[in-house]
Amino acid sequence: MSDLLQILDTALASAISRSGDHLACRPGCSQCCHGVFEISALDAHRLREALADAPEPLRSRLQTRISAARAHLLPFFPGDPATGVLHPDHQAQELFEEWAHADPCPILDPATQTCDLYAARPILCRTFGPPIRNDADDIEAGLSICELCFTQATDDEILAAETDSTFRALQHPLEAAYESANPQTGPTIIAFAFPNPS
Repeated sequence: MSDLLQILDTALASAISRSGDHLACRPGCSQCCHGVFEISALDAHRLREALADAPEPLRSRLQTRISAARAHLLPFFPGDPATGVLHPDHQAQELFEEWAHADPCPILDPATQTCDLYAARPILCRTFGPPIRNDADDIEAGLSICELCFTQATDDEILAAETDSTFRALQHPLEAAYESANPQTGPTIIAFAFPNPS
């Protein structure tokens, strides 16, 4: 996993340097930290490890926010609350995401608007901002870009800043291997990535 994160961080550093002033992402900008979104079981594992290693009183503050988010989302959670695994019902997930689109991520510090588990943030969080092709094999697929970034950029400037997404060739097998070795896991959301406190 460390190899994947190193390759990804290198690719992102390159994309960020090529983005210049078109990139709005900076500490305190947290628009992408609101709403619910799917993360892998491997992402969830890294978050649990980071929470366990967090010093007090940060760990307690995080656990309080995670518990509150979980309780708020539970009535509409489209998955198994016991395991945190999402059901493969994409329509239900889309409705859930629309309902919770303004909810802050429970690991987002409400005072600083920065991530309290930044070093362990999920792959989706790491790649949001600079232009990236989510399907590396589909050249016709559009580039995903934060709506706050590249607002005055030309198509050529956007393409010139594209993130190298070949890390996905390593990401997907690692995620599949983790789920295979841990049968009670699967895609989840950040609030349900941690053990149920009750």
